[in-house]
Amino acid sequence: MRARLETAAQPVETSATPQGLGAYQRLLEDIRKGDLGPGARLRETDLAERLGVSRTPVREAIRQLEADGLVVHVPRFGATVRSLDYAEIMELYEMRVVFEGTAARLAARSASEAELAELAAINAEMARSADDPGAIYTLNREFHLTLLDAAKNRFLVKATATLHKTLFILGPSTLTERERAAQAVEQHERLIAAMRARDPETAEKIMRAHMETAHRTRLRQLRGRVRKMEED
Repeated sequence: MRARLETAAQPVETSATPQGLGAYQRLLEDIRKGDLGPGARLRETDLAERLGVSRTPVREAIRQLEADGLVVHVPRFGATVRSLDYAEIMELYEMRVVFEGTAARLAARSASEAELAELAAINAEMARSADDPGAIYTLNREFHLTLLDAAKNRFLVKATATLHKTLFILGPSTLTERERAAQAVEQHERLIAAMRARDPETAEKIMRAHMETAHRTRLRQLRGRVRKMEED
């Protein structure tokens, strides 16, 4: 299952060189972790030196990030990690509620017993990884990708992958908070129970509540960052 963790990070261009793809994946991960935050400049020379490659694959990676909507060109400033305003964040999470809720509803109808067992196993591992934020993030992502697979709708998978990449701009997952991670495990458990009962309406309701909780947590974290910047 772990191999599918790259699904949401694959570039749409298939002509990228192996080095370009590698540079793209590394920069994408830096954006997700917050090492390259909104407004960060992407200087080809500096990035090439840090990644140990020539400027050509870095240029390819930046073009792909632009195609993803994660990077923009600012006049007299160059390639820069895009910033999201409040309205865009609200819109992103509104769509996330719709996509993930739909995935839960479809999966409650079509998930195989093996897929349900896999979701339960991933969630159990999440519960055992409470002290490891990196593992929690990876397992949570695997849980949601497995759920998407169980929904068996390729168009939904593609749309959700695009949305998830845009969310990378916001930085580290809300699951870095231990309390939020424990809450997510409990919500996953209730979701799996609804899916085992083949109850699409309840599964969708639980997933929507799960995403709305993530949204509230994200907004609280962003407010905290703004206050800290103002104090500094």
